[in-house]
Amino acid sequence: MDALHELVQRSKEQVIAFRRDLHRIPETGFKEAKTSAYVAETLSKLDLDVQTGIATHGVVGLLRTGTPGPTLMIRADMDALPIAEETGLPFASTHPGCMHACGHDSHMAMALAAASVLSTLKERFRGNVKFVFQPAEEGPGGAQPMIAAGVMENPTVDYCLGCHLWAERPEGHIGIRPGVFMAAMDRFDIKITGKGGHGAQPHMCVDALEVGTQVVAALQRIVSRHIDPIEPVVVTVGSFHAGTAFNITPGEAVMSGTTRTFNAEIWKSWRDRIDRVVRGVCESMGAGYELNFSWGYPPTVNDATMSDVVRRCAAQVVGEERVVVPDLTMGGEDMSFFLQRAPGCYYCIGVGREGAAPLHNPKFDFKEDLMLLGVETHCRVALDLLS
Repeated sequence: MDALHELVQRSKEQVIAFRRDLHRIPETGFKEAKTSAYVAETLSKLDLDVQTGIATHGVVGLLRTGTPGPTLMIRADMDALPIAEETGLPFASTHPGCMHACGHDSHMAMALAAASVLSTLKERFRGNVKFVFQPAEEGPGGAQPMIAAGVMENPTVDYCLGCHLWAERPEGHIGIRPGVFMAAMDRFDIKITGKGGHGAQPHMCVDALEVGTQVVAALQRIVSRHIDPIEPVVVTVGSFHAGTAFNITPGEAVMSGTTRTFNAEIWKSWRDRIDRVVRGVCESMGAGYELNFSWGYPPTVNDATMSDVVRRCAAQVVGEERVVVPDLTMGGEDMSFFLQRAPGCYYCIGVGREGAAPLHNPKFDFKEDLMLLGVETHCRVALDLLS
């Protein structure tokens, strides 16, 4: 293991170079052509079996030891966000209006560096390591299409592993939470149809804006009156548009929002709950409506045994005192689909420091040395499970 630590430390310049190269070419979901090409070219230099074009731009690099054994999947997400970068970094985005503001550049860099290190150690373990580079985590979701394309077969994935930079935890901490870690997330879009008219004659209209405001208020009653108060749930309307002029009663209103829950049964019930509320309000006020509910990601649930393995390995990297249980988060992750198919763990690497910008911020950046923690943890978990 000391030799492993030295190997990882020697990969520092390489992992930073990977991260900076990828940071310069951010691409949003299902448009990761340059990113995919870079990843595939890098993996091909490591004597891995490389597949490309999976679920548009997904890439898989398979490290075979030649000795029968289980298969560990290490997953990294590839997509960036539609954010104009404001970091001023010398390796800032060269794609206007697009930025790796969620750390996916580092996730790929850590997986590539782990592939490089483990490829030199394959005589020391058995089975296979499957490096999966997934498009469109930020939406609409690339995990399911990759699973449908057979990414967890040939060979069958026995364990899965992934990580995320975490600005809410201090630098150098590694967070592992057994069981439910992240929430299920979905999207809803509602169009309310009333009857427009003169603002001075409300009695001759059906005010879609007024109906819409009642819908927004009524949706919050789902949380406060229909669900057990000890269950953490969120219903957020994040977009609302109605009206074109100060003296015209709007005939149409549109809104969009999201739901979050850790409870799988509540997750399955969201569409019916929302439809019942919207229908009741609209019928009582004489309006029509259309509801489009888009199922997103299920709760992210870590396997307890795998979490113990990752915790043990992480403690060897940062020390027991720096391995923590992170708070539950209402953020969502389509790593959850992989975790439904094989026991796994999605852990986080603390990059938070005073004054630093959070994730999804145009100024987001982090101390690049911290990526070595993820590289070494990935490698130690692989050697633990496959030795």
